[in-house]
Amino acid sequence: MSFGLTFDKLIIIAVIAVFLVGPDRLPAYAAQLARLVKSLRSMADGAKDRMREEMGPEFDEVDWKKLDPRQYDPRRIIREALLDDPGAAGAGAAGAAAMAIDDAAGAGAEKPVSAEQPVNRYVESAYETRQRKLGKGRPAPYDVEST
Repeated sequence: MSFGLTFDKLIIIAVIAVFLVGPDRLPAYAAQLARLVKSLRSMADGAKDRMREEMGPEFDEVDWKKLDPRQYDPRRIIREALLDDPGAAGAGAAGAAAMAIDDAAGAGAEKPVSAEQPVNRYVESAYETRQRKLGKGRPAPYDVEST
């Protein structure tokens, strides 16, 4: 988020700021900026120390680069989730993954499915459920007394 600011533009802004502030107030503002940077650095170090104190030895074991939000790629996460082999996770996960929605009942009841049958992973959205219950094209119910 550089807002289109290049190094040249920042230098021009700094030079204009120096002229506007003037030589009399410039040392005071520079000292105030230095204090602000020091206080921000001490707050960050304090938060890091507190986190290390509360988490204990597990703090050093955490891979912080893996938790960096800049590494977040929703396409990769979805691809890995879809290509994940459910049989590799174990028998408990295979039993949980073998639950399918009973489309005939339409009530969202689940039934166990054998390993040979494909698993229906489609879940009806709230909009589709409402449309199915109301009938397509009919308006939603409206209560005149509620308004």
